[in-house]
Amino acid sequence: MTDRAPCDFIIDNVSLADGGRYRSVRVGDGTIIAIGDLAAEPAVLRLDAQGALLLPGLTDAHVHLDKAMILDRCPLCEGTLAEAVRLTAKAKIGFTADDVAARARKVLEMAVRSGTQRMRSFVEVDPRAGLRSLEGLLGLKKEWAGLIDLQLCAFAQEGITNEPETLLLLDEALVMGADLVGGCPYTDPDPVAHVQAIFDLATRRDVDVDFHADFDLDAENSILPEIIRQTIAHGWQGRVTVGHATKFAAFDPQRREAIARDMASAGVALVVLPATDAFLNGNRDNPLRPRGLAPAKSIRDLGVTVALATNNVQNPFTPYGDASLIRMAGLYANLDQLATEADLMKVYSMVTVDAERVTGMPAPDLSAGGRADFILVAAENAVEAIRRNAPVVAAVKSGVLRLWQPLSPLNLGS
Repeated sequence: MTDRAPCDFIIDNVSLADGGRYRSVRVGDGTIIAIGDLAAEPAVLRLDAQGALLLPGLTDAHVHLDKAMILDRCPLCEGTLAEAVRLTAKAKIGFTADDVAARARKVLEMAVRSGTQRMRSFVEVDPRAGLRSLEGLLGLKKEWAGLIDLQLCAFAQEGITNEPETLLLLDEALVMGADLVGGCPYTDPDPVAHVQAIFDLATRRDVDVDFHADFDLDAENSILPEIIRQTIAHGWQGRVTVGHATKFAAFDPQRREAIARDMASAGVALVVLPATDAFLNGNRDNPLRPRGLAPAKSIRDLGVTVALATNNVQNPFTPYGDASLIRMAGLYANLDQLATEADLMKVYSMVTVDAERVTGMPAPDLSAGGRADFILVAAENAVEAIRRNAPVVAAVKSGVLRLWQPLSPLNLGS
């Protein structure tokens, strides 16, 4: 990686998302100064993008930085959700702030190199982890602010009614600087009370809510209607997200449409996690091996804001991963059998504008006068980038240029 300090520079021969090709982009003082034909303009630094595509940085709406990269301490035998929860619960007793930061730093490095510039990470807060993981990630948030905007969700992975201390720790986490609160009803003996407790805390602290929910392929006992009901009762429309919701894959078409329309009406967003959802929900005893993930495109077509995200990286919940959203978009499109350009553009939206709506972290306007936060991808358009997992060759954040692959200098004169 090559870093360039903020300066006035021009990148020539850039392709634009609107189809414009071989334009030039001038950046100065952290801002896009101009886009167009800048051949006659001087610059301290001038580089040739060789046709690379200018895109806003991507947004990863659901990641677990605190428990990433722990396979060395969690030997897998089953590859099941129950095993993942059990092994991780044991491992996090030994987490320290420095340990969490060191492992999370590896994931952020992969994410940034893959074009991610905004991220929501969950951080588990409970009697085992205490607030140590949050301390580590709060420090990392400041350390990496020049590369990625990091949002932290204080998260109750293992229940609340069975461990009341967790609710107090969640409240303390919000005071310390966590941005929002999250719950996991399916691990709680009383899922409805769990949802109520999370909403009560969120409304008292005026923060958004993000639940892990309906993480199986049993069409019965969905918690989604209760989350929708409480969203409306608390007046929290547009401030609630649900991750996983793999029961959507098991609902009959009429129930799937009814719940999706209720989510859309209540402003409840959905984040689908293709790698984890397919890995943990594919029934090994069924020779047809159901895919085990919510049909994101179909749900989005019913009016729900839907994002795709990384979730876990190299831990018992997902024993692989490189934090690449372009790769994740391609994986989802493959699993959901999407092929047309129109559908793949919807998939692209799920890692950009839809993910930005989920997190409330909008990308800057990529036009003259906008903040200089963007990436360059070795593809002619976003659809091609997804089809072939195109590499990100450079990134600009706050006007600072970072090259992942060399761009040819055109001239270096003043």
